[in-house]
Amino acid sequence: MAHLSLDRALIDRCRELADKIAAPASNLIETHSTVSIERTVLRLLGVEGAVAQKGGQSFPEANLIVDALREKNGGKQPLDRGVLYWFVNGMIQKKMPARELAAAVAKGTVDLSKLPMASDAQIMAEARRLCADALKTVVNRREQRDALRKEVVDPFDAEGKKGPLIYVIVATGNIYDDVTQARAAAQAGADAIAVIRSTAQSLLDYVPHGATTEGFGGTYATQENFRIMRAALDDESRKLGRYIRLTNYCSGLCMPEIAAMGALERLDFLLNDAMYGILFRDINMRRTLIDQHFSRQIIALSRIVIHTGEDNYLTTADAIENGHQVLASQFINERFALNAGMTQNLMGLGHAQEMDPKHPNVFLLEISRAQMTRDIFPKSPIKFMPPTRFKSGDIFYSHLMDAMFNFVGVLTGQTIQLLGMATEAMHTPLLQDRWMSIQNAKYIFNGAKDLGSEIEFNPNGEIQRWAGKVLGDTLKHLELIESKGLFRAIQERAFAEVSRTEDGGKGLDGVFKKAPGYVNPFFELLREAK
Repeated sequence: MAHLSLDRALIDRCRELADKIAAPASNLIETHSTVSIERTVLRLLGVEGAVAQKGGQSFPEANLIVDALREKNGGKQPLDRGVLYWFVNGMIQKKMPARELAAAVAKGTVDLSKLPMASDAQIMAEARRLCADALKTVVNRREQRDALRKEVVDPFDAEGKKGPLIYVIVATGNIYDDVTQARAAAQAGADAIAVIRSTAQSLLDYVPHGATTEGFGGTYATQENFRIMRAALDDESRKLGRYIRLTNYCSGLCMPEIAAMGALERLDFLLNDAMYGILFRDINMRRTLIDQHFSRQIIALSRIVIHTGEDNYLTTADAIENGHQVLASQFINERFALNAGMTQNLMGLGHAQEMDPKHPNVFLLEISRAQMTRDIFPKSPIKFMPPTRFKSGDIFYSHLMDAMFNFVGVLTGQTIQLLGMATEAMHTPLLQDRWMSIQNAKYIFNGAKDLGSEIEFNPNGEIQRWAGKVLGDTLKHLELIESKGLFRAIQERAFAEVSRTEDGGKGLDGVFKKAPGYVNPFFELLREAK
């Protein structure tokens, strides 16, 4: 594979700056928790039931338990000792397993704050035992997933040696229709299926319950929906003799909960970004940074590959002028992931082919950016996103844009290629649209699979020059962010031309400072886990 001649000293300096940028968040992460983290703790212990509310909607037991504790003493006590402090004491006092106690608390027949208290030492010892058992379940699910990968042919290679993985989306709103479309896509040649999440689910501070058949722009991410799709893809994998990966969205106000659900239901990929929710969903900075750390600790243990969301920057900011923001964010996302115990082979850092197709030599610039990303993060399974910003109702031109995108992907050794759809600017793609895109990719990936190893880049050419410019601009951008601090830099539009404030956005009321004696052994156990 051809490589660019990049200044390694500049790359090392960018990583040093990313480390400094992420460092101030470490104290915030260590000293604070969120309601979503506390709900995740319960879910990991097996609490996944729901209680029917007026109107027929089912509300999760995990939310009802945490909310009941928040309501005591103005929401400051007793949750600041952690939900486990009270819940484990309840298990001790009532001699109930977790699911039985959760149902009782959710229905209001048990008040955790009014029970006699065991000693702190007894509560901590029992909490640690329960958390250790919960993580054994996560590891067991990981091993079940990996066993199926060994049972059938696994097309995925973390270093991209076998060419880009063909990755497509389904988004009907109905999980059962999604299954039909996912099976068809796998039969046509797809290697990974992403179930697009229903519009604005990231703004819900609870996870919907059960199988869902209505969604807008996608299908609700629920644990039952995860189970249904994973079972279908397991079945299809065995029929095809080829492992099919499953993806969902691990962002928003329930980020850690979805990480736990994904781990328990054997997902392969999760879209998980340290800053996406801040920038594009106006979720509070502190809430997001605390939640992303715990979610990534769970993901690391599960060995799920994350996909970051830098491609979104180029939908609001010009891709030629602001490409350095993508690389700067990739360095920062990498550092936050490393701080959470993730390894580089689990970081599917994202970028996109979003430059104006009318720009002179646009393909040289796109090749330059794609190859630069591949070379700077050689151990990461890079995710390459298709053109969207300049797509139109001209399906033939759109199909051509996607073909050139596929060509850039195979030429530069991208690992995960989300296929574009000729009709995506018109409607949610139909079965035949997805089939056509898969045939496009298969033709190009096969026909040019070794092209990257047959060429070299002109050391004085435009491709090399552009990569050097983007890297230099990235260094300057990271220096600016480090001098201001990440929160202020975001407020001053450091990424995607979007401004957010530290105390603004949704979900800040769900952040709280841990009290002395806070109980959550998951943090320590996840740091120790292998």
